Amino acid sequence: MFELFTQRYQGFEPSMGVPVRITLGAPRWTLPYALEHQVREVAPSREYFGAARPVYEAAYLAQLDRHGAEFFASRFQEIAVAAGDPRLVLLCFEDLAQPEQWCHRRMFAAWWQEKTGAKVRELGPLGPEYEQGTLL
Repeated sequence: MFELFTQRYQGFEPSMGVPVRITLGAPRWTLPYALEHQVREVAPSREYFGAARPVYEAAYLAQLDRHGAEFFASRFQEIAVAAGDPRLVLLCFEDLAQPEQWCHRRMFAAWWQEKTGAKVRELGPLGPEYEQGTLL
């Protein structure tokens, strides 16, 4: 079985688990770790990527629902087995310690918890909006 976490590319360290890309594009700088795994279906679509947050969020959650929790569970299990580590860290770019920052990794985390009951912990610092529960 696997356990999910989230973090930004810049904050990830190999001791945290297996890095998993969940972004449309890969980082354009050299990472100090190998990024061998990706789940494209967790990445937001270009169709709504630049939309206002309410539109983005609705479209993103609909995208996740179309695939369903069983699909994602299967993909995550495949990665955990291939990597030999059950700790999967879903990575994207945003620094959520910055006020008013938001991103799809925490939207996915909330969706996953709602669908499966499993909590997805952020491994990096979160801004006060997250701690107060005003952002996903």
